[in-house]
Amino acid sequence: MLGALALSAIALTGCSSPIADLQSLGPPPDVSAQTKDTNTYLAVHDLPPDRDDVLIPADQRAKIEAELIAARDHQASVTPNSNGK
Repeated sequence: MLGALALSAIALTGCSSPIADLQSLGPPPDVSAQTKDTNTYLAVHDLPPDRDDVLIPADQRAKIEAELIAARDHQASVTPNSNGK
């Protein structure tokens, strides 16, 4: 029983270590050497170019905004005040 417990403990701890980082496996022969540079920052200022086309035309946008405002006002009139008054 103690042996089974030890084997299960070894098996579970083996699953927690990343297999790709094991030194005994090494990189495949067809992969070029890659360095792990941990001091690099994400390219937060490399943004895609601005879009030239308008996603929603102005008349449709005004219609959608009016519908949302009407729905908000309707919901506010139907729902009782949540501040306890």
